[in-house]
Amino acid sequence: MPTDPIESTHTPSTLDETPYVELSRREWAALAENTDIDLDQATLDRLRGLGDPTSRLDVTEVYVPLTQLLHLYIQHTGNLYQDTHAFLELDVERTPFVIAIAGSVAVGKSTTARLLQELLRRSPGHPRVDLVTTDGFLYPNAELERRGLLERKGFPESYDRRALINFVSQVKSGLPEVQAPVYSHHIYDIVPDRVQVISKPDILIVEGLNVLQPARVHSDGTAGVALSDYLDFSIYVDADERDIQQWFLDRFLQLRATAFRDPDSYFIRMAQLSDEETISMAMKIWAEINGPNLHQNIAPTRERATAILRKGADHGVAEVLIRKV
Repeated sequence: MPTDPIESTHTPSTLDETPYVELSRREWAALAENTDIDLDQATLDRLRGLGDPTSRLDVTEVYVPLTQLLHLYIQHTGNLYQDTHAFLELDVERTPFVIAIAGSVAVGKSTTARLLQELLRRSPGHPRVDLVTTDGFLYPNAELERRGLLERKGFPESYDRRALINFVSQVKSGLPEVQAPVYSHHIYDIVPDRVQVISKPDILIVEGLNVLQPARVHSDGTAGVALSDYLDFSIYVDADERDIQQWFLDRFLQLRATAFRDPDSYFIRMAQLSDEETISMAMKIWAEINGPNLHQNIAPTRERATAILRKGADHGVAEVLIRKV
């Protein structure tokens, strides 16, 4: 944490060249207003991912200000919605506010999503907030194997994009009940005959690797619909690749000592690996799957986000970038 007086991190000329306002953590934390929104330690422990060091100070300095900004967006989007429908003389209910959270494997986007879900639930009006991960829209392993994509799990082509877009479209349209498939990291597959039911939330958070992907361009030059067409706010969790790779390795080692030891785990065969073998396997997965996916598909979508949370080597958010309105 810097100890010098708060000052702009960029010259005006630099700010004019980017669509973002870039703030140090200290500058960002200083923007927060007094609020009763807070998380106790037990709740934070429940929300954090495996090995995630997010602290209550992180919640206060990073995630509470982000919740307050989101509340402003939600409030003003609601006002625009009401005014538009009054102008059109329509009498329909407001549809959910949709937030997307993107970023690499192991960067901490799942913890960010769960934290924001809990904090938004505690914001004024206590809105109903649902969270869906795009893992549920991966093709089942059998289908991935049939398509020759099992080794490309997590790449855009491994998802049923049409089903995902239809799901968010139906939620955004205000349907009373929409179902999403459920994915299990334990069995490394879609769970048969199990669904997550979404019933008209005030806010829907969609978390996943590829939620900011642009629309596909067809052979005739026309573009399809993208998930981003339905988003009201989007967040990209960013960090240096070397740090993310280390966090992935650390998590892989922890999983080998915990979840992988369950007899029903898809990865049970890895539980008996030595440290050297585990590190070798993790680095192979990064080099062949997670790294290329980050370079080719995930990182290029970063500048499409409304907000970018840039983490340092300690896994804490060091800078916050907010797109200029």
